[in-house]
Amino acid sequence: MLRQNAMTGIAFKLSSVCVFLGMSSLLKASEGVPSGQLVFFRSFFAILPIIAYLIWKGELGVGLKTKHPVSHLLRGLVGTGGMMTGFFALTQLPLAEAITISYATPLLIVVFSAVFYHEQVRLYRWSAVLVGLVGVVIIIWPRLTVFSGGISDMSGATLGAISALVAAGFAATAMVLVRKLVETERSATIVLYFSLTSSVFGLATLPFGWVMPTTEQFALLIGAGIFGGIGQILLTESYRHADMSVVAPFEYASLILSVLIGYLIFHDVPTIEMLAGGAIVVGSGLFIIYREHKLGLERKRASEVTPPQ
Repeated sequence: MLRQNAMTGIAFKLSSVCVFLGMSSLLKASEGVPSGQLVFFRSFFAILPIIAYLIWKGELGVGLKTKHPVSHLLRGLVGTGGMMTGFFALTQLPLAEAITISYATPLLIVVFSAVFYHEQVRLYRWSAVLVGLVGVVIIIWPRLTVFSGGISDMSGATLGAISALVAAGFAATAMVLVRKLVETERSATIVLYFSLTSSVFGLATLPFGWVMPTTEQFALLIGAGIFGGIGQILLTESYRHADMSVVAPFEYASLILSVLIGYLIFHDVPTIEMLAGGAIVVGSGLFIIYREHKLGLERKRASEVTPPQ
């Protein structure tokens, strides 16, 4: 039964990876649409499948109840910042490169957890973080023309690489905030309020240069939003059936898929730096997941042998 649950969780995780990658591809194909507008469409139309899912589960009323609206607002603000910078990176970089740089997120989560929440991080994980960040530098180094030509000469790809790294920082911060929210809030509440707040923040960028989408762009944007909502549901279900340490490694399947989609649809040819750096980042991320799993088992064993007070 345990194995069956793990396989179900893995299946949901792989499905979420594919759906989120489809969402990113649709956003990238919506060429010419500003990042803030992308955020609005991705967030607003994600609400539709999320609400349908909550109604089906009978959790819509529960999902709307919260005792921490300010925390949800802060999480939404940080998450919106991550989406805006991440979506801008998608418009400026090859799909696989933007996806691979986002793998810096779990590395930064370790750093932020140690700095802001004083979690104990030992030498093994610090070493993995440092090696992984070296991999990120290898990926983005060819893009950093700022060091040779100055800020005024930065290309779109350079800004995209920097934005992708900033997006990873926002995403790591958002995940740290979610860790605190899950202590008191239901998953349904967190997901729903994030979509609502990010829709409002995205709409607030309307005065800063929205464009009138073509019919094709409308279809792509609405599809991206629906995919985003479905992906969030699948991701939530994966954690319901299996531990995070079991399903998390399958996130890296998106590297292979993004290379294939980038080559077949967007005609992107991956660079040696992207492949080498990506391999280093993925390896570091997998090691961190392994260490988290091992430490979790050690804590569980310790709690089992500790007599009740």
